[in-house]
Amino acid sequence: MAIKAFVFDAYGTLYDIQSVATVTEEAFPGYGDIITQIWRMKQLEYTWQRSMMQRYADFSVVTRESLVYSLKLLGLTYSDAAFERIMDKYAHLDLYPDAEAALAALSGYKLAILSNGSSGMLNDLVKNTGLDQVLDATISIDSERIFKPAPQAYTLIEKKLGVKPSDVMFVSSNPFDVAGAKSFGLNVAWIERVTPQAMAAEFKPGAPIAPVTMFKAVRTQMDELGFLPDHRIPALAELPKVVGK
Repeated sequence: MAIKAFVFDAYGTLYDIQSVATVTEEAFPGYGDIITQIWRMKQLEYTWQRSMMQRYADFSVVTRESLVYSLKLLGLTYSDAAFERIMDKYAHLDLYPDAEAALAALSGYKLAILSNGSSGMLNDLVKNTGLDQVLDATISIDSERIFKPAPQAYTLIEKKLGVKPSDVMFVSSNPFDVAGAKSFGLNVAWIERVTPQAMAAEFKPGAPIAPVTMFKAVRTQMDELGFLPDHRIPALAELPKVVGK
């Protein structure tokens, strides 16, 4: 295996989606956690629904629509200003603590993001967090007008970087993305931040299930689709070991 490029998913892999909870809780005290979990779940569902319906809208639209859904579902009223403050967090998401060090350790390889995010959203986020100085490319699926895990999305890696799928290590913490990338023919490293053992320990018979626990159960465990990652690692910091560094 001669890896020439590491290509990362953005949301949930390099950037902590759960960091939006700081602004959702500030805007709606007591509701921050449940807004955050519903918002992310519907955001992903809308990408898949739009792809299947062939009704593409870019990720900024999808993100706004799924936030509206979440607030309406909970019966919350909001001002335009409050809504925009929450949305703005997507341009200032927190990097995972080990992201910058992991990228620095892989500096001898081509480094890129391939994301469902729209070009504008991604460029703002990457610039605001300083990764524009590190990455060789920030690739949005916009030009293909279909979201991951559709195979057309992954073709952009070779188109933009000039690197064949067999020479790419694709990195994601999202199981649907792992399955899609592996099905397409990429080498894949899964950031397994929540193990099945840790998941099982969160469930107490007869006790209410917290929103974040339900999110972990349905969005952080490997899907039974027949496509498994080549590498399972607990954190980005472990990536250099994948290629023997």
